[in-house]
Amino acid sequence: MTGAWRLGLLLVAGVLVLIDMYLIFGYAPTERSMGNVQRLFYFHVPVILTSWLAFALAAASSVWYLVKRERVCDRLAYASAEVGVVFFTVAIITGAVWAKPVWGTWWVWDANGTLTFVLWLIFIGYLMVRAYAPDAERGRRWSAVTAIIGAATVPFVYMAADWWGGLHPERVTGPGAQGSLEREMLLTLLFSFVTFIVLFAFLIAERYALRSDEEAVEELRLAAA
Repeated sequence: MTGAWRLGLLLVAGVLVLIDMYLIFGYAPTERSMGNVQRLFYFHVPVILTSWLAFALAAASSVWYLVKRERVCDRLAYASAEVGVVFFTVAIITGAVWAKPVWGTWWVWDANGTLTFVLWLIFIGYLMVRAYAPDAERGRRWSAVTAIIGAATVPFVYMAADWWGGLHPERVTGPGAQGSLEREMLLTLLFSFVTFIVLFAFLIAERYALRSDEEAVEELRLAAA
């Protein structure tokens, strides 16, 4: 993706973020029982879904790399994992900020909380493998396996509250959802998801381009050594 396309994505993402802020704080009604803290929902849910999409993309690209050994797939996997870790960390933080006033604690080590932490550690491990592997090729192979294992954990995180209970509230959207949202809340949530998807696409494109430059510099360094 050229620099012009990446700039275009950034501009679109910026406009969507501004509209999204209006919808979250000016259009969506205040939830009756939780009050304004519920507005974190419009950040937390889209961010966590986008992070799972990033992990799935990292795993799919890793599988393709293991089969074809194409560097383009490895770069995409690396970029997706990095962006996914950032988004997933934001999701954990927003979840904790929401939990404190609602549950009275920042974190609960129930099935959902524990598996969420495990998934986060797996992709932190992915980044550590890329940074500390003995050589680049082994780093690419080992991290590919790590990404596949991490992505396989996502369905367990999603279903943890249904299968093992806990304090996590019932889902109001997506497969297996039992709750529901008012029309204004649902529209705001969907718009937030689109906003974060566009931001995700920009960050992936930008990090992929940067990764390509990093590899080119490394190859020149090795050739000059």
